[in-house]
Amino acid sequence: MAKARNLKASTFTTNPPPPPPFFHLLPFTPLTAFLFSPKTLRLRKPKLCSNSKHPLAVPIFYLSFLFSITFLGISFLTLVPSYPPLLPCSHFSSPTPSPTSPVSATNGEEDNDRPSLSTSAMVPLPAHGAFGNLSEVEREFWQQPSGEKYRPCLDFSLGYRRISPRISEEKRRFLVVVASGGLNQQRNQIVDAVVIARILGAALVVPVLQINLIWGDESEFSDIFDVAHFKRTLQADVRIVSSLPSTHLMSRQTIENKIPHDITPQWIHSRFYNQLKREGLLVLKGLDSKLSKNLPPDLQKLRCKVAFHALRFAAPIRELGNRLTKRMWIEGPYIALHLRLEKDVWVRTGCLTGLGPEYDDVITNVRESQPEYLTGRLNMSYTQRKLAGLCPLNALEIARFLKALGAPRGARIYSAGGEAFGGSRALQPLVDEFPNLVTKEMLARDGELSPYMNKASALAAIDYTVSLSSDVFVPLHGGNMGRAMQVLKIFSISLRLIK
Repeated sequence: MAKARNLKASTFTTNPPPPPPFFHLLPFTPLTAFLFSPKTLRLRKPKLCSNSKHPLAVPIFYLSFLFSITFLGISFLTLVPSYPPLLPCSHFSSPTPSPTSPVSATNGEEDNDRPSLSTSAMVPLPAHGAFGNLSEVEREFWQQPSGEKYRPCLDFSLGYRRISPRISEEKRRFLVVVASGGLNQQRNQIVDAVVIARILGAALVVPVLQINLIWGDESEFSDIFDVAHFKRTLQADVRIVSSLPSTHLMSRQTIENKIPHDITPQWIHSRFYNQLKREGLLVLKGLDSKLSKNLPPDLQKLRCKVAFHALRFAAPIRELGNRLTKRMWIEGPYIALHLRLEKDVWVRTGCLTGLGPEYDDVITNVRESQPEYLTGRLNMSYTQRKLAGLCPLNALEIARFLKALGAPRGARIYSAGGEAFGGSRALQPLVDEFPNLVTKEMLARDGELSPYMNKASALAAIDYTVSLSSDVFVPLHGGNMGRAMQVLKIFSISLRLIK
């Protein structure tokens, strides 16, 4: 029956006539789309009762008219200023790093006014692949994906580029955004801040990182991210300044923190543009995942440009992350597990640790004393949360999960995440099944992690860097890092395929 349906479908499908031989020489515009559409190219046959003296008079007239309009269109297009694409998709390339090269390419980038996007992205070290005496299941476990036919593409439209000079020179209207949460939540809010600044045509002040009450992290933007690189990469899209000018310091500061979910560019413009134009300053707080995921193509490309090109970690974090990555990578393929066994995770999720009543009582007491930390549905019991998939896996469940996936017992595992609540006892069931479990504290040498003690965002950035070059990455409780790592993995594979 399937063959019959296909045959029927093909019977009633007609292919449009091929375009003229010079079609590929013309720029794609609405004019060329009209002139060379299948309907336009299908010339009418002369009627038998036509008054024309010659049967080809009508086709010749149409052809003459066609070429005249084409010539005028090409002449007009030469007068319109053209802006070369920032990043033609067909020319996007990135060198594959060698085992001794840093994870993110930086050579010569500090001296350029506009860094090349092909070298600004974080690129992992090459995958090892399956080798050695492995079973079929183990070989399949280490096998690398194909990239799912995705290709990086940041060629912005002509309309986007036409208004970019005006937006990138804005000096009267300023947007301030306060980003909260952990590292990956902050990244998402910074990305959305740039997009919102673009929508409003405002200059963006380097985002403010709110002090994290759970981890006590007082890091600023410049402690985590490369500010100069952030500004340079986005200089053609949005003007970014380090601080407000003196003329705006005494401006009326209305903090907007009641922002609904799934807001669109139209909503943002209608809600904030007149206020921003009138006051010259807009302060936004609580942006976490509020911007719509269904944006126009140019704004979605800007989102990707910010997330995977502009937001580069600060040099000290990058260098340490690269050193730990090479120490892990040089020993062969490894798994990166994004463990979510920290104390705050158990408090926020409303789940039990699996470590016994004494540990569960500690979590329960904290949760009752600080109910604002609990996220999700308040009317669900622990069992209901567990069955709904809202709880992180504990160490025993993680071990079973990896064995089911076919992970070799001798596989080296990098533990990405904070200190597990319960210490070594919490990780013991996993270590019993996979003894080669490594943490950043074990990889680091004396004093290397000292500058980042009590700096949760910086430590998360190091985990992010080491996880990127892993052969297998396993997020164990969803979250923003898992989604970002999935995109980066596909992105890096597509770069290799293009090369």
